[in-house]
Amino acid sequence: MADTLTITDNRTGKSYDVDITDETIKGIDLRQIKVNEDDFGMMTYDPGYTNTASCRSAITYIDGEAGVLQHRGYSIEELCEKSSYLEVAYLLIFGELPTEPQLERWVYDVTHHTFVHEDMKAFYRGFRHDAHPMGILLAGVGAMSTFYPHAKEIGDEEERYMAAIRLIAKMPTLAAFSYRHSLGLPYVYPDNDLDYASNFLGMMRKMTEVKYEADPRLAKALDVLFILHADHEQNCSTAAVRAVGSSQVDPYSAIAAGVAALYGPLHGGANEAVLRMLRRIEKVENIPGFLEGVKNREEKLMGFGHRVYKNYDPRARIIKKHVDEVLEVTGDNPLLEIATELEKQALDDEYFTSRKLYPNVDFYSGLIYEALGIPSEMFTVIFAIPRTSGWMAQWMEMNGDSEQKIARPRQIYTGERDRSYVEMADREGPEKITGPPARRPVKARRGA
Repeated sequence: MADTLTITDNRTGKSYDVDITDETIKGIDLRQIKVNEDDFGMMTYDPGYTNTASCRSAITYIDGEAGVLQHRGYSIEELCEKSSYLEVAYLLIFGELPTEPQLERWVYDVTHHTFVHEDMKAFYRGFRHDAHPMGILLAGVGAMSTFYPHAKEIGDEEERYMAAIRLIAKMPTLAAFSYRHSLGLPYVYPDNDLDYASNFLGMMRKMTEVKYEADPRLAKALDVLFILHADHEQNCSTAAVRAVGSSQVDPYSAIAAGVAALYGPLHGGANEAVLRMLRRIEKVENIPGFLEGVKNREEKLMGFGHRVYKNYDPRARIIKKHVDEVLEVTGDNPLLEIATELEKQALDDEYFTSRKLYPNVDFYSGLIYEALGIPSEMFTVIFAIPRTSGWMAQWMEMNGDSEQKIARPRQIYTGERDRSYVEMADREGPEKITGPPARRPVKARRGA
């Protein structure tokens, strides 16, 4: 006998039995609750989907209370210790860890699809010199759909595989090109002799040397960061990929939606905000005063707390171990001392622990990026590189789910209804439009 939930409508006195599956009821089952037959039926109101499941997924499991993160059942701690990012990407997409021959083929395919079409370089050159790298990346990913028109055949297994390969392979190239463009530097082509993380570092940092060789400690730290950011359940950008992908658009356009969502400061820009906070604190002696400011709601404690985790973010524990290794190569960073002491004092304070404010992955990832000499506007771009494998895994899972429909949320209409049309001469209102002052018309310039 299935578990059920009995709901009594106090307006009518009627009771309804709703099936419970996986501790969840179907929203559509509430539609049977009506005052009369002309009613639309009961809906739920859930801004931000804080308690609404939009899909069934077997990719990533999170227990926020216990601080657990697993991909396909494997703990994030084991994956970071024993696997490479490309191995984890394979796991996310295909559901199992690869055998040695499978991994060799997968790495070979990714490595040999890292080059982008030469026309993409011309496309990138059309952006202003000060264009944000994330905006350039967003445009580049969307433009890829025009280079691979057959990708719209989403029912073709080979096309889906090639889209996954191309996106995972080319995202670092597009990201590095975006960075080099912002600095006015020539683009650096991929080097197929390098591993995934080293290749990306080379495309960003290579100057006059014949062969770029990344320090293995830097490459390892970046590879671990890639694993930590590969997928994180139904976050804003993943939900965007699924929503746009539900229209059965090509995967490049769906992934571009994920990049756009990640562009927002509430999603991908958190680690940049942490660095701004640490710089504002300036020195260790200022930490107590800063924390008092947080308690008085005069300051914001960035990099602490998480919408999902109500315990120490397991990703933060892992990346914290690699900070010292990176600084061995790049030199000391005064912000690390501030960050370490800030964490210690916050976790010794009942005010923060009682509110379950523990460090999250963004608290330390920005320090690594800065130590690598990466400007803050590139942080979110780098975030997009590993998240591509998660987005593709989610997109592929969605397209194989028989229960999925095109995304079409309901609304609660709050506007007026059944108004009579008012002729122009009879309309009332202010003489001037409220809002910002009108701008002067700009004269057309040659080449504008």
